[in-house]
This record gives sequence, structure tokens and C-alpha cells, in this order.
Amino acid sequence: MLASLAAAAVVAATSPATAPAGPLARVARPLTGVVVNIDPGHNPGNAAHASLINRIVHAGPIRKACDTAGASTNTGYPEWKFTLQLSTRVARRLRAQGATVTFTHALNTPAWGPCITQRAAIGNRADVAISIHADGAPAAARGFHVIRPAYVPRYTGDILRRSNLLAVQVRDSLRALHGIPVSTYAGHAGIDTRADLGGLTLSNVPKVFVEHGNMRNVADARLLASPREQERTAAALVAALVRWHRAG
Repeated sequence: MLASLAAAAVVAATSPATAPAGPLARVARPLTGVVVNIDPGHNPGNAAHASLINRIVHAGPIRKACDTAGASTNTGYPEWKFTLQLSTRVARRLRAQGATVTFTHALNTPAWGPCITQRAAIGNRADVAISIHADGAPAAARGFHVIRPAYVPRYTGDILRRSNLLAVQVRDSLRALHGIPVSTYAGHAGIDTRADLGGLTLSNVPKVFVEHGNMRNVADARLLASPREQERTAAALVAALVRWHRAG
């Protein structure tokens, strides 16, 4: 059952339009040939399937819950809706840059999850992966932060360098292009390093998590829900991926 859910969760993007061959194509569509996996955090059905998402899975050397229901703003705007909305905007911009885009899940597909182990496995079929989230910290805390994998023996050593480069590019791009400031409460200068996230530990490709703001903070929540701000955020993420890819 879990294998079938994982297979159903993969949503491949429409193939990019044919672009001119040669140097012009590389300039105009710099992500041509690159497969980017987008992992929208959580799922609208998670809260209704508590027994399934709370079961413990092996995430490398640690044991974690399969998934969680995610956070929400004080007015009821849920994290899963934010992550799906932003992911859709990011995917559209990535395709315009020539990328092929896959998702770990789309709206109501599957009905819950998938588990963090399955999300990592789906991402490992791509060239690079990004997991989109928003935090549920105390209300006084503000800001975004980018989470990169820590060194976990036998798991993350081969992706550390390029994941770190991606984290820096995403941090710098978000800091320059969108309205939510760098986190005041997590990480250092907008970057956190963690060994307790199964989606990072189990990744075989460069990957970062992005906590785009604190849903419990009134100022952050207003911006997270704003279509205009989501477009700015999407532009920042894609610009970071382009720079990261060009850096090699």
C-alpha cells in the first residue's frame, strides 16, 4: 500500500516547450535538463488520518513520526495550503527556466502523507530537491530560515557541500527579494543545520528545507498568505536555484 501511495504521489510536470538549441537556449532557459523536486510540506488530509501519520518510521539512524498536520495562522490559514500555493508558483517559474518539475504530492493526492521516508525517496529521483514549509513558533518570533542537512555518517556526507551552497543561495535570494526578514529565533543568519529531519538525512541529492516565516506571527502570517508576496518568494527561490546550478 505504501509503495503504491508513493508511486501515486509523484506528479511530473508538463515537458518544457521546445527551446532553441545551442548557447541561446542555455542563456534563455538555464535549467534545461535539470529535474527539480518540490516537496510541499504536509497534506490537507493529514489531520484526518492521525493514526497513520503518527506511526513511527525509520528515517536513517533516527525514528520519527511519518508526518505531521503542520501549523496554521491565528486566523486558520493552514500550512498545507500555503505550501501547495507557493509550490505551484515555484513550479511554473521553474518550467519557464527549462526545468522538469516533480512533486512529492499534489492537492488531495494522496489523501494523507506521504511519509517523510517516501518524500525523500521521491526527491531522490530528481537532481535537486527543496521542501517548502512555514513554521509554528511563538508569536513574538519572526522571519524565515533555511535548513541544511548536518553530517550524518553513512547518510549525508555526499550531499553536504552542494546542499550548503543551495542553502546560502536560497537565504541570500530570499533576503534580497521578499518581504519577510531573516529569522530572529532559529539558526544563525538565516541558516540552520539539523540532523533530525528524515527528509534531509535520507536525501541522496542536494536538498534544503525552507521555513518561509512564522505562521503565528501576525506580520509574517499576513505576508505568507499574500499572493503578491508568494510570487516574490517564488521568484527568489527560482533565482537561487538558477545561480546554484550555474555554480556547479
